[in-house]
Amino acid sequence: MKYKCPSCGMEYDKSGKCDMDGVELIPIKEQEPSSPNQEEHDHSKHEGHRSHHKNHHDHHEMMVRDFKKRFFISLFFTFPILILSPLIQKVLGFTFTFAGDNYILFALSAFVFVYGGWPFLKGLFTELKRLNPGMMTLIALAISVAFIYSSAVVFGLKGKFFFWELVTLIDIMLLGHWIEMRSVMGASKALEALAKLMPSEAHLLKGEKVTDIPITQLKKGDIVLVKPGEKIPSDGLIVEGASSINEAMLTGESKPVNKKQGDKVIGGAINGEGSLHIKITHTGEESYLSQVINLVKEAQESKSKTQDLANNAAKWLTIISISVGTLTLFAWLYFKQPLVFAIERMVTVMVITCPHALGLAVPLVVAVSTSLSAKNGLLIRNRASFERARNIDTIIFDKTGTLTKGEFGITDVITFGKNKIDDVILFAASLEQNSEHPIAKGIVNKAKTNKIELTKVTGFGAMPGKGIQGTINGKKIKVVSPNYLKEKKIVISDKRVVEVQAQGKTTVYVLQDEIPIGAIALADMIREESREAIKNLKAKGIKCMMLTGDHKKVAEWVAKELELDDFFAEVLPHEKSATVKKVQSQGLNVAMVGDGVNDAPALTQADVGIAIGAGTDVAVESADIVLVRSDPRDVVAVIGLAKATYSKMKQNLLWATGYNIFAIPLAAGILYNQGILLSPAAGAFLMSLSTVIVAVNAKFLKIKK
Repeated sequence: MKYKCPSCGMEYDKSGKCDMDGVELIPIKEQEPSSPNQEEHDHSKHEGHRSHHKNHHDHHEMMVRDFKKRFFISLFFTFPILILSPLIQKVLGFTFTFAGDNYILFALSAFVFVYGGWPFLKGLFTELKRLNPGMMTLIALAISVAFIYSSAVVFGLKGKFFFWELVTLIDIMLLGHWIEMRSVMGASKALEALAKLMPSEAHLLKGEKVTDIPITQLKKGDIVLVKPGEKIPSDGLIVEGASSINEAMLTGESKPVNKKQGDKVIGGAINGEGSLHIKITHTGEESYLSQVINLVKEAQESKSKTQDLANNAAKWLTIISISVGTLTLFAWLYFKQPLVFAIERMVTVMVITCPHALGLAVPLVVAVSTSLSAKNGLLIRNRASFERARNIDTIIFDKTGTLTKGEFGITDVITFGKNKIDDVILFAASLEQNSEHPIAKGIVNKAKTNKIELTKVTGFGAMPGKGIQGTINGKKIKVVSPNYLKEKKIVISDKRVVEVQAQGKTTVYVLQDEIPIGAIALADMIREESREAIKNLKAKGIKCMMLTGDHKKVAEWVAKELELDDFFAEVLPHEKSATVKKVQSQGLNVAMVGDGVNDAPALTQADVGIAIGAGTDVAVESADIVLVRSDPRDVVAVIGLAKATYSKMKQNLLWATGYNIFAIPLAAGILYNQGILLSPAAGAFLMSLSTVIVAVNAKFLKIKK
């Protein structure tokens, strides 16, 4: 269902209020898709999604242009109003009068009041209709009182004109809104940039024929050609070719990622130097980019607890403003001051206490933080949980695939006698080079890392359950398990071997002519990023624990290597949630970091659930926050961003409300006897300045990793 604003004509996906006008949205009927083909409908939805963002952006731009236009036109008419105002003539020491000048002054001021003040007058009726008086109510009341009183003076009431104060007040309010709306647009530019990432066309491959088609016509299973330097049209798998892919705008990964046949690619990423054939796997709303845009939009629209505080404060500030303004009017009349003076004080109080900055304080920070996080591969699914992340004092990490790579690698190479480490690796890797076994891959990868050139093997043969054998350079080499040594009664009493076995590592032995020349210990490799992440978290005073279904010895080794505070081993998937609950029972605020599959119950139980390494699967239902990359350091970034976001919210709320402690008494004229008096224009300037400061402060939000 689509909804439309009856005031500005803007269309929305959800019911509620118009972003700019605050008017209730009305439902509109959606047309049936012209094609019965469901996939084509999905594509049109994707295009419509981009179109919605474009319309939304265009609407904001239109509003910015409108305020700018009203400001300059009102400013143009302000100059003759100032020249015709008796008080300005008196201050500047000149006289300029003619027959009917007061009526000209009235006409010019009436134009500025209606044309320049229209956004505020319209806002007054909108807020009163919703029974929720706020900023627009205060401004509209202030300019209306000033205009009606001054008009009455023109037509016979005894008093002084208030026109120059009225028009300068409107000018400053329009200027403040114009600058502020430009800042609001800047806060959403990152999201708009995401929406623009997709190319408009794709090169569809059918046999040898290449046809350029709009990406809206792409279907799952289509093969597309992506030339060097082009954007990838949609999510898919590389079926031919290899290249480096720049995913910086999508995942925050600064360096291009090398991709080969069988690897996944994300729509919107930029292809590097190679030509690729890609099989489309996700289109339209299912694509990574569409999911990210939806997540960011939902996060920006979701209510923040801090926002509730800001809304309540704004409501009370409006009540205080009207009450204090009215009290100020009657107080100065009681002290025998002229009516024009009392009205001026009341208007200044109303203007200076406008809760505009308060209304923007939190939403702007939310918009900036969610857009910023999305650009860096940190996707916020639950706003409230993200805000809770600032209070996290304990993090429980899943082991496999989170702290470790989830793949075997060599951790130790032990040599016996005078044999060299490189020789042991050479013999083992040469025998294992044709095997797909995880242990074999780990050994071969080590040889590649050490730049050891593998040797041809003759007489290769497998020994089921025991190992493999072959001849290398005339030497009979075997790579065997501990069971083979037991069977052959070969005894190795090296303390180093006993130590790695005690750590739960997988150990294989390299034999030359049945004589052990070395032992190779392998384990699930710890990510280098994990060490840095744990170090940074502990430096912040956060406890780091590990949860794994792996053997206790293996868990103990990983915990020792990373200097974790505690670990839980041999925990079955259904027991993980209970373990998190047990840690929470100690009064700790717990975040769980896992891969989102068998960790789902634990992610849900934790105060904050973080799914890591989600890749293109951003819709991990059990997680509050989704990290695109398999980098534990992003957990540090999330907590840092949560704290920075909350800090910005507090700063904005403090600025938006704090200045009123001094501003309201000054506006009311408490220092009148000391010669200090704020005009309505000065009050409007201070109010507008506070709004701009709040907007600019939000834009300074940064992610610290």
